[in-house]
Amino acid sequence: MTLEDMKQKVYSMIEEYNDEADELTEDEDLALKMNSVINQIQNELARYKKIPAIKEIDVEENETMLLGDIDSNIYQLQKVSGVDNEINLNEITFHEEGTAKIYYYKYPTQITSETEDDYKFELATDLLEIMPYGVAGDLLKSDVSSQYGAIYSNRYKEMLSMLDTRLETGSFYIDGGIA
Repeated sequence: MTLEDMKQKVYSMIEEYNDEADELTEDEDLALKMNSVINQIQNELARYKKIPAIKEIDVEENETMLLGDIDSNIYQLQKVSGVDNEINLNEITFHEEGTAKIYYYKYPTQITSETEDDYKFELATDLLEIMPYGVAGDLLKSDVSSQYGAIYSNRYKEMLSMLDTRLETGSFYIDGGIA
């Protein structure tokens, strides 16, 4: 899904969509806030269902690397394989030369006012279906004349509570059968 698709969903939901307008809406206040609110909600959703990443890096024996040197958007380290290593807080020390395979979770690419509408979200599809409700709720929360902000926020929370946050399902194998 692209940023433009998300904007269309939100504007359609809150009945502010106009495909002939430059910013897909005639409401300048909403247009100015849209990218910022989408970014805020995508960062929130990325903590519910993390964005996995893998990087292979050639390392030297006794080399120490900060997590930020692996990826400036690293959120959480999952594991390091391929070479003997030691993880200590925000650094990894490699005890042998070779290729390290680093598994981690990352923050999504940040959306700013300069982000093009063809930007593609890195979030899972189920999160992208929840996102419009969070964005609509935040956009409309200051509109005290209507309760639409609260309605969308409540629906967003309800959908989050039903979210399956697993990225994988576990399995095991019993060798030799069960006695």
